[in-house]
Amino acid sequence: MSGARSLGADYFEGIFASDADPWDLASSEYERRKFDRTIKTLDDRRYASGLEIGCAHGVLTQRLHRLCDQLLAIDISQAALALAQQRLGTQPGLEFAQMGFPTEAPQSRFDLCVMSEVAYYWDASDLARAALWLADHLVPGGRVVLVHYTGETDYPCTADEAVGALQRGTSGQFTPCLAERHESYRLDLWERQ
Repeated sequence: MSGARSLGADYFEGIFASDADPWDLASSEYERRKFDRTIKTLDDRRYASGLEIGCAHGVLTQRLHRLCDQLLAIDISQAALALAQQRLGTQPGLEFAQMGFPTEAPQSRFDLCVMSEVAYYWDASDLARAALWLADHLVPGGRVVLVHYTGETDYPCTADEAVGALQRGTSGQFTPCLAERHESYRLDLWERQ
């Protein structure tokens, strides 16, 4: 890990202030294929209560909502949440909240937690905090899916470092069910023991 601190709200507000779709989530073929694979990994069951950490402007949220009775989509950026709410409107079972996870985190328990392109924004202490939260807030049999870009970035850590830190921090409480490496990203699926 680089030793850099976790990226805060100002960083993400700045990104969304200059571009409503800064990562081309709604238009990129790469993103579409990655989201397709994420959903295919999860769609073998229905989830009572899901959490999406870092929902951005709601492209993946829209697809995840179809798999969940209740879905809480959170983001550190108020601008991103406004775009997500504009995209999805008011729907039964869908809630949005501004939270700077893992410092700010829901206290509910979930059977699905989706971390797509977020964990490498956190420093070592926030990764440790996130791991403890996962261990405390995923019900037995609950799933965590982690999807992260594996190319070079200037973030506090790489995808491999972030996933490794989360795995070590959960102290073997999750069984790795899937660990895929694709051309530019990795996808990991864990299940709470």
